[in-house]
Amino acid sequence: MKFFTLRVSSCRRVQLARAAALYSALAAGVVATPNQLAAQTNVLPLPIPSVSTIPSNGDVNPYGVAFVPATVPAGVLQPGSILVSNFNNNQNLQGTGTTIVQISPIFGTSPFFTSNAGARQVGLSAALGILSSGIVIVGYLPTFDGTSATAGAGGLIFINRFGVQLGSLTNVTIDGPWGMAVYDHGNGTAQLFVSNVLNGTVTRLDLAYSAAGTSVSITDSVTVASGFPHAPSPAALELGPSGLVFDPAHGILYVASEVDSAVYAIASAATLTASAGTGTLIYQDFTHLHGPLDLAMSPNGHLLVANSDGTNVDPNQPSELVEFTTAGQFLGQFPVDPNNGGAFGLAIESLGWGTIRVAAVDDNQNTLSIWTTVVH
Repeated sequence: MKFFTLRVSSCRRVQLARAAALYSALAAGVVATPNQLAAQTNVLPLPIPSVSTIPSNGDVNPYGVAFVPATVPAGVLQPGSILVSNFNNNQNLQGTGTTIVQISPIFGTSPFFTSNAGARQVGLSAALGILSSGIVIVGYLPTFDGTSATAGAGGLIFINRFGVQLGSLTNVTIDGPWGMAVYDHGNGTAQLFVSNVLNGTVTRLDLAYSAAGTSVSITDSVTVASGFPHAPSPAALELGPSGLVFDPAHGILYVASEVDSAVYAIASAATLTASAGTGTLIYQDFTHLHGPLDLAMSPNGHLLVANSDGTNVDPNQPSELVEFTTAGQFLGQFPVDPNNGGAFGLAIESLGWGTIRVAAVDDNQNTLSIWTTVVH
């Protein structure tokens, strides 16, 4: 079934543990209500209520989007809320943003974390993920003046559920972290996949973490994919491998590639001990893909990509979210902004009973939109 013909769920279709939060979100106007959708045959083309992602320090250019898991212990992080990372500062210089904000359907928008600008831990990218214990990982790609000429390799920051930095990682396998996928085994171990926009590779980090979310360590680091095209860009700063999503049922890592408007599949990504190159090309579409930046997978196995418009720009198809199958069949698309360059971060959360929440940022407006649908 095409993503853009999905039906909005009622609270009766949502697991009881989520019903109260969803009802509060509907009442607050964060997601579209059933009454708003009653006269429509297609859900996604509707104007979706949105919330600002700009924190008090004025950071803009939201990149990463991640849902907080229901397993997170009590802390500043709220299960069911959404984290958004900011790439630019209040002067709109790329690679200089320092903040992550938390957007909750119950408690609204609040600051979660501010990185260390003095240590050049700036330019928080779309590489954003959360472990079941509440440890947040975010990538950063710093610049001094907002241009690719001063871009640095950056690294990863590890943050506990109270918004306090646990540590950071810089090594030779991390070179411009641009996208992230988390495979949490749920037993104190996890695997982190990070795309590196400056060298065209994907790194897998094997992690061990405490159940209390107070510590995390890296047990192995492997370059599982390489050879993706990458290049500096005056508009997008950098182009290369970006959005990642891991399918644990089939052991496949999907990689969105901005330069060639394509999506690749890396088989056995969780167990590889060496690079598989670019893997298998599953979808390349110069009609519907325009610099695909972030990537997500629905429970029905469909892939959803956010077009950054960094390459292959089409003014008649601005800021599109595109849905397609893993076999490479185009299903549908819709824009998050009437102008190019608005679609960046994207995430999907399963609520059970075939119900999902989708969250996507509009980089032009510095907003996050959230809606709830049913998949089959």
